Order: sequence, then structure tokens, then C-alpha cells
Amino acid sequence: MPRPREDTSVSAVRGCWGEDVAAEYLRRGGFVIVDRNSRPSARDRRLEIDIVAWERSTDTMVFVEVKQHASVSPYARRLRSVDRRKRENLRRACNAWRRTNRWRGGYRFDVIEIYGVPEGGRPVIDHIRQVELFARRGRFVKWD
Repeated sequence: MPRPREDTSVSAVRGCWGEDVAAEYLRRGGFVIVDRNSRPSARDRRLEIDIVAWERSTDTMVFVEVKQHASVSPYARRLRSVDRRKRENLRRACNAWRRTNRWRGGYRFDVIEIYGVPEGGRPVIDHIRQVELFARRGRFVKWD
């Protein structure tokens, strides 16, 4: 469902479209969308989670960062668009959301990269599961 935005720049419109595509992809995959564009901390407005979804099959809360790209580039590597500062803000946002909502169950962090533009036909979706963001080591995708 499209959301009104103050910023109507091309990148903001495409980003909103990418989040809508990712949310629909998750719904069709059996996830329940719990929250979108969540800002769990009133003190720090930089902390935002694009999508919070519950995976029924594993009873896991999944925090999703959505990245929208106009096209697939042979020079861009997966996860490259999220730098160290953004990762730290995402980790803090996810932990704040868990505290605020008193979530004590399992959780993980995923990245969904959307390749395409709103008027360009069917987008390519790259769902990267269990990205290393939290302290647990050993079973997560590495940031390159």
C-alpha cells in the first residue's frame, strides 16, 4: 500500500516502490508484515527499519532492509550499498524495536535488494537471509 511522503524526488518514489515490492514478496512467501518504516526510538530519528515481518514457519521476527537499484550492475556486489554506519544504526534500531515491543522470541536480519524501476516491468528480487548484524557469529552472510 503506497504511503504519502513529503519527499517526492525520483529516488524517494523508487525507494517507496521498492519497499512495496519487497512487502508483497514477503507476504506471498508466508510472512506477516508487522510494521513498516518503523522508528522505534523517539530520541534518534536515524533509526529506521524498513519492514518488520514475522515468519510463521519458524516463529522468527525478521527485520528487513530494502535496497532498490535501477539495474543489475556487474560492478556492484551484494550488500555493498549498506555501509558500516548504516549497519550500526540498523542493529540499534532492531534492538530498540525488540525492547519497545517486548519481543523475546527468535529474530534475524535480512536484506532484500530490488532491481528495477516502477515503470520498467517485473523487478528482480534478491532476498539475502540471515545477514550478519547481531552479535551471534558463524551462521550469517558476511558483509563484503
